[in-house]
Amino acid sequence: MLAAGMTAAEVLQEYPYLEADDVRAALAYAAAVVADTAVVAA
Repeated sequence: MLAAGMTAAEVLQEYPYLEADDVRAALAYAAAVVADTAVVAA
């Protein structure tokens, strides 16, 4: 959702059971997952 252009506030409004810490945790997880990923240009 964030990658599609939604703001964190919009995500929280769309999914009221989430909290701001949930969004931050998801972003931290995504950053950790791709931290060791190499991008190879074709």
